[in-house]
Amino acid sequence: MTDELDAAVRDLADIPAVEVISRACVMLMSSAAEKLGLADENPDASPRRDLDEARRVITALAGLVSASVEYLGPHAGPIREGLQSLQRAFREASAHPDEPGKGPGEKYTGPVY
Repeated sequence: MTDELDAAVRDLADIPAVEVISRACVMLMSSAAEKLGLADENPDASPRRDLDEARRVITALAGLVSASVEYLGPHAGPIREGLQSLQRAFREASAHPDEPGKGPGEKYTGPVY
């Protein structure tokens, strides 16, 4: 087991930081999309829809993006656009949408309309 763990750590050491951050962003985006029900034909009827969980994941994504934007280079634009799309989708899915600036992650990104 220790040899496998050592190999995994060595593998991570060989991956550039921007790729690790980008992969983490993609994983958080995918999770948020699932929790918003966006993977289903009818998001409103999705059995996986969980707006409380989606809020948490979107906020974590916003924090990561805001903290690492200077390192993302050409990846920054598409990742930010993806984040804003999720923030808008959250607002649309909410029965009582948050005020601009109060939605998930907006304390890090600013208001999303």
